[in-house]
Amino acid sequence: MKPIRLELIDGAILIVYFAFVLGIGFVLKRHMRSSTDFFLSGRLIPTWVAGLAFLSANLGAQEVIGMAASGAKYGIMTSHFYWVGAIPAMVFVAIFMMPFYYGSKARSVPEYLKLRFDEKTRTLNAMTFAVMTVFSSGISMYAMALLLNLILGWDFNVSVWLSAIIVLLYITLGGLTSAIYNEVMQFFLIVAGFLPLVFLGLRDVGGWSGLQMRLGEVATAQHFASGAFSNSWTFMGNAADNPMGVEWLAMLMGLGFVLSFGYWCTDFLVIQRAMAAHSMAAARRTPLVAAVPKMLFPFLVILPGMIAIALTQHQGASGFALPSKPDGSLNYDLVIPMMLRHYFPSGVLGLGLTALMASFMSGMAGNVTAFNTVWTYDIYQAYLRPKASDSTLLWMGRVATVAGIVISVGAAYFAAHFNNIMDLLQLVFAFVNAPLFATFLLGMFWRRTTGHGAFVGLLSGILAAAMHHGLTQPMGAHTLVKGGWLGHVLRIYPSEMAQNFWTAIFAWTTCFVVTILVSLITTRKKSDAELGGLVWALTPRIVEEETVWYKRPFMLGIFVLVLVLILNIIFW
Repeated sequence: MKPIRLELIDGAILIVYFAFVLGIGFVLKRHMRSSTDFFLSGRLIPTWVAGLAFLSANLGAQEVIGMAASGAKYGIMTSHFYWVGAIPAMVFVAIFMMPFYYGSKARSVPEYLKLRFDEKTRTLNAMTFAVMTVFSSGISMYAMALLLNLILGWDFNVSVWLSAIIVLLYITLGGLTSAIYNEVMQFFLIVAGFLPLVFLGLRDVGGWSGLQMRLGEVATAQHFASGAFSNSWTFMGNAADNPMGVEWLAMLMGLGFVLSFGYWCTDFLVIQRAMAAHSMAAARRTPLVAAVPKMLFPFLVILPGMIAIALTQHQGASGFALPSKPDGSLNYDLVIPMMLRHYFPSGVLGLGLTALMASFMSGMAGNVTAFNTVWTYDIYQAYLRPKASDSTLLWMGRVATVAGIVISVGAAYFAAHFNNIMDLLQLVFAFVNAPLFATFLLGMFWRRTTGHGAFVGLLSGILAAAMHHGLTQPMGAHTLVKGGWLGHVLRIYPSEMAQNFWTAIFAWTTCFVVTILVSLITTRKKSDAELGGLVWALTPRIVEEETVWYKRPFMLGIFVLVLVLILNIIFW
């Protein structure tokens, strides 16, 4: 692939963006007077800003590059990551879980676990979450370096460190507030940069009907029914009938319940944005505000992947084709870079590249701010310096930012082993978020859950995920990174995503069952009074009669669920 030579206007747009990103950090630096300012934005963020940041924190390279890659690899079934794997969980966290997070005044998700259970459960979650965040940040770095290398011809190693330094600077200067306001700006940049790409691509394939026809040929070439790439539910009766290799039970339980609720309800990366809101009502509305644009994003990030695979099937007509990796498989991660190169002229290309880089910055910064908070509060203050002053915590937060970035660089090189970064990301979630959701579900809604039960259950869930992954492999796996590393393969899944879904199901189920069993044979050490505000049955209900109906979380949640149900029916 021949690198693109940027015109002056394209380079200018990129430079202005980087200057603006760093400028926000410098402007906010003088407002970082305490650790609360640095880690939680002083809890002063307006609802709409917190809502867009809640969405944009997840709108990193995993979303833009990964979802486009999955759109090319799996077709319209990728929409389930939004309409099944995000929206219901976002409604649930807003209505049921946010009162516990915000009301408990916990500074992080692990700290909530300490208040509900005990110190050891908090520590286990803090450690696993820290690993997950640097992996996720590394995925964003890898995707950005890949883009700069293949499109602009920049050296991969230089690109990794350049992106790391830029994020390091503006997070170190402005903390979470800098990340949040940059995420809001990045949201609008991504929309502006990708709408023209979708429009031009659809025009090239003859609109939706033309795309369906071409995807039918893609499907039959891979020995599926002609509608397998353009129908989201029709071919899920049997795993062998769809490109994702997943039947409806694995989709609903693995993605729709375990992975989605595990991510949106327990991942501090997104919860941190809602916890920075200025009030309880604003914190509860934050996920619901984010849910509306979230359900429309498949049309921005999945459609380009579907268009790319359709054009690759007919490359003689358009001149577009996805490149292959050395092993002969298509490099799905290059969908967006290749589409930008193919369709955008100078000026618009600069805007598209800026939108793409904005997504990388968003993903990296979101993970780094979550990492530095958990490290400082749940590891450093909890074990190393219990009596540390606020100024020391602020200093440690900046040191943790540097450490998190450096570790993320190593994770970026590991991500290169996967031909779809979304597959890697879902695998990480299956290990960390899936069992954690079982712990939270029992802890918030069953007062009998004990600290010993939560700890043993969480550890068992992680080990179950490891065993399942070590004893299974996706079809065509050529490396132990993708499973089978225990020396004996008991099952081969049709795809990496199918393996991930079942890994999550095993992890959640094991954690849920073990937590119940251990809790029944151990003594609960916290009284009902100590669990007030932490357990549903012991927490007073929030009264909202004075709030207009369309601002009440329950009514907003119903509205959002009706909309997403309609979308599922339309693309059935």
